Amino acid sequence: MVNIDKEQKNLIIDGLIRAQEWEALVAVLKKMPVIEVVEILYELEDDVLVEVLSLFSLEEQGYIVSDFDREQQKKLFNLLDRKSFGKIFTNMASDVRADFYQELDQEEQIQLLPFLDKKTREDVTHLSSYEPETAGGIMSTDFATLFENMTAQQAIEKVRKDAPSKKMIYYLYVVDVQMKLKGFTTLKDLILADPETLVSEFVYNDYIFAYVDEDRESVAAKIEKYDLVAIPVINQLNQLAGIVSHDEAIDVIRAEQTEDMEKFMGIVPVSEAVELNYVETSPSQHFRKRVVWAAALAILGLLTGIIIHRFESALESLVILAFYMPMVADTGGNTGSQAATIVIRAMALGQIKLRQWSKILFKEARISVLLGVVIGVITFGNVLVLSSVFNVPLPEHLSLSFVGVGIAIALSLQVISSTLIGASLPLIVKRLGGDPAVAASPAITTLVDATGLLIYFSVATLLFF
Repeated sequence: MVNIDKEQKNLIIDGLIRAQEWEALVAVLKKMPVIEVVEILYELEDDVLVEVLSLFSLEEQGYIVSDFDREQQKKLFNLLDRKSFGKIFTNMASDVRADFYQELDQEEQIQLLPFLDKKTREDVTHLSSYEPETAGGIMSTDFATLFENMTAQQAIEKVRKDAPSKKMIYYLYVVDVQMKLKGFTTLKDLILADPETLVSEFVYNDYIFAYVDEDRESVAAKIEKYDLVAIPVINQLNQLAGIVSHDEAIDVIRAEQTEDMEKFMGIVPVSEAVELNYVETSPSQHFRKRVVWAAALAILGLLTGIIIHRFESALESLVILAFYMPMVADTGGNTGSQAATIVIRAMALGQIKLRQWSKILFKEARISVLLGVVIGVITFGNVLVLSSVFNVPLPEHLSLSFVGVGIAIALSLQVISSTLIGASLPLIVKRLGGDPAVAASPAITTLVDATGLLIYFSVATLLFF
């Protein structure tokens, strides 16, 4: 399959599936990345999936099923007898099988446990005891350990015996007899070392680690910051309990970003423990995720109606004000959401701290003034051009230029206030102990709409009446 393109490969695979040549199909699939194999197996009928999967070795089946999504794993669990699934389960990645085990009900767990060897059974129950949002909840026990008093040759033999997966063999963790972490070395250093050199001579004692009860987002941030392939996880006795790989860190970062984005857009997660994609989420779940903020903001929207009603006489006297009200809403919502997004992202990346609130607001104030000047000039031009084109009527005592200046001033002040509101809300929520992401974009839009209209009509009343 080396010299053919993807389209030709897909045609060959489709032909083998139509011809039901399963052994030939598996021979082709074994040369492909696991994730691509998973995508192809997803398209097979249930009975065919079971047959094709059985043609792989148990180790290969473990790799493949580890990459299945949770729904597909549960389907396979139900398709196979418990003994057959137990063999696959034993060969799955330790963190993946622990997560899957936790999602089984008690009866299903009892049915599966007898078909697991002692080591797998102890490993699963141990990993399942940690909270999902902690380092212990996402760590793997797929790693190799060495002792400081070993020679390089002895260490190589122990690595072979431990047999960690290819993905987890780069770092080798050095421990004492009580499994207390002393440092780490790399496979490269071990191979290049003289066979009689002690491990203690090339161990790295300065290392980054995480505690088992540490928040998983903090662990992922460490992996990202220090560009690690994996990070060791220790308990309160400094004993090595597991590792978190960069693959798991990517999943955590993606999940946290999705959660923050949903909160920022006013979407309430249905379940903090389950991340579903758009297709897998039912209409009722989508409804429940969106209805809370939508209903709350609809009620808060009454403020806008009250303000407009309060200045009803001004609108009747000066129709041109109604012509530019949408610009007030759009400008305020855009600038407020921009400021909030930038501040929330900077907080998430650790670039700014809550104690720097005055510096942040002063910086946003300067930015908003510059934005206000630009928006003001554009607004003045819009008023002159559009009002002339559509021949918008004006009272005799007002000139179009003067009205344009007044509306431009109002829009400029709206930009400044919206920017400061957008930057302030995440800081206020954080100060109150909440998640800054809940300073949702729809909430900011509703708030700046109300304040914008208040500024708009107040300036108009002051200048034109």
